[in-house]
Amino acid sequence: MATSDTLYAQIADSLATSIRSGALRRGERMPSVRRVARERNVSLATATQAYRALEDARLVEARPRSGYFVAARPSPIAEPQASRPPLAAQVVDRSTLAAQVLRLAEDPGVISFGAACPSAELFDADRLRRAVTRTALRQRHALARYVHPPGHDDARRAVARHALRLGCTLDPQRLLLTNGCLESIALCLRAVTQPGDVVALESPTYFGFLEILEQLQLKALEIPTDPRHGLSVDALQLALDTQPVKAVVVVPTLSNPLGATMPLAERRRLAQLAAARGLPVIEDAIYHDFAGDDERRRAVRSFDATGHVMLCSSFSKTVAPGLRLGWVDAGRWHARVQRLKATTSGGQSSIVELAVAELLSQPGLEAGLRTLRQRVAQCVDEARELIAASFPAGTSATDPSGGFILWVELPEQVDSMRLYEACLDERIVVAPGMLFSASERYRHCIRLGVGGAWDAAAQRALRRVGEIATDLAQRAAGAPRAPAFHLGMLP
Repeated sequence: MATSDTLYAQIADSLATSIRSGALRRGERMPSVRRVARERNVSLATATQAYRALEDARLVEARPRSGYFVAARPSPIAEPQASRPPLAAQVVDRSTLAAQVLRLAEDPGVISFGAACPSAELFDADRLRRAVTRTALRQRHALARYVHPPGHDDARRAVARHALRLGCTLDPQRLLLTNGCLESIALCLRAVTQPGDVVALESPTYFGFLEILEQLQLKALEIPTDPRHGLSVDALQLALDTQPVKAVVVVPTLSNPLGATMPLAERRRLAQLAAARGLPVIEDAIYHDFAGDDERRRAVRSFDATGHVMLCSSFSKTVAPGLRLGWVDAGRWHARVQRLKATTSGGQSSIVELAVAELLSQPGLEAGLRTLRQRVAQCVDEARELIAASFPAGTSATDPSGGFILWVELPEQVDSMRLYEACLDERIVVAPGMLFSASERYRHCIRLGVGGAWDAAAQRALRRVGEIATDLAQRAAGAPRAPAFHLGMLP
């Protein structure tokens, strides 16, 4: 039986999802505590606890003798429009700049918004250490054994149980454990393409995907993508009619960098399209646990009846970033992907695999994920508020329903490479928009990862990014330049 603590957290998470999705709008009266208690069949004390949790997360506010209301969201700022990428496939070359952005994210002397990595402060390091230590003690001979794919049976069973959250019933014997989600995706692409082939993906898309395409000598065909609803299945269908597309790479839940989430009906359509065209769809589910409800977590693979959807994920964003364990169920290409894994990188450490399995099996997992979602949601809200207040007029920013990534569209005269270089002079890192396209687009855009340490220094740094962008916009427009000063001079 669920405890009252679990019940109040579940109720709070459900209401928070309705608020962030826009179902409950800013300033709208919330259901009364008594109504929530009656409809959820819980005590008044449990319903009250749920509302207090929402107050702590600054999602609702209490008004004397009036009840609870949805709190004012950050200062309004427009969202970007759907992308309009070129119609032709592009050769990819993005690796040098991407490597620099990621390397700087590890520099302790830099405040980085450039990487989509959660801060170590968001995780219970002692809990992770205990899981690894217990596993090493129980499996004391594991480090003396050579490991082969597909991975330890216990770990694959734990992954299969976790995949139920995605609406997928997976066979543990057909799961392959990998060195992270990117290796899973690379293996899938190698299994279904040859050099020179065309791969369709979202636009903008994660630069890691573009780097894989570059290494495999594949061409990128960017598909129009909406900041809220993700990849356009209609546009993809048209592309399939006119282009020799061999595979699709898609992130249906909280895509990187837009944070878009495909509606359930579009996920079903994508699975049906894959089956009808015999098209491999490589689905990246790495951010699904940041979605607060089952519907937004449900994978395209859950609608797949023919094995054309290859499901990839890892636990590096939500459970144990340092353990770098990924997995893939490659559908009808299972045997091919497993052979490629064996000849490319072999197996992982069974210590790592079983430590992750233990973490996935612990009773506090869901509570930890809920806390993680709430903490990063607060960071995103505060970051959007800073962007609205500090960035140049005409700036727009995404408003994702989860995760910790923001896509910021600056006025067109602001070159994000110049902004990147100017910020780097002040030991601040942002990710220039051109990284996220094979076609030199999005030069006036940046991606901001706000899952790192979100302290006063980070907030001052983000405000400074806006000031630099404003200065660049004014200079491009011929306005007098504002006095220059550096992050270290800020109070």
